[in-house]
Amino acid sequence: MIEQTLSVAKIRGTTAYLQAEPKPACEGCNGKCGSQIFSRLFGTHKKLFPIDLSESVQVGQKIKLSLDDSQLVNHGAWVYMAPLMGAFIMMFIGALLLNLSEPLQILFALMGGVLGFLLARYRVSRIKHQVKVVKIYPISFSVKQIDGD
Repeated sequence: MIEQTLSVAKIRGTTAYLQAEPKPACEGCNGKCGSQIFSRLFGTHKKLFPIDLSESVQVGQKIKLSLDDSQLVNHGAWVYMAPLMGAFIMMFIGALLLNLSEPLQILFALMGGVLGFLLARYRVSRIKHQVKVVKIYPISFSVKQIDGD
């Protein structure tokens, strides 16, 4: 099981939209490692994860979710292997069966990669991940100093 704590960003009806907390950089590299460089390159666009809840929650509340990781290997195999295998199969068809020139073999490989990508996209959309709510944390109220008495 993979567990992650998310915070409620917005609520619509019984659906809560959760947002992951940004992870701080480690202190060893001071933000010069590969993950920090990639986060600067690709921006900080935060995606919202919708989940239907039977309990009432508020914006800012933390929720711990768990993900059944039994389907992750299947998911990864489709995403990485289908475009690669499609490119190789189409390249071999163009080279060995049709005796095409090298530029046409490359074009066939690109077509096979695109077909593999589309197949992977279709298959991955049908894989259902079982996400379960582990714990809903109560909202912490900030303590304010009151001047006077």
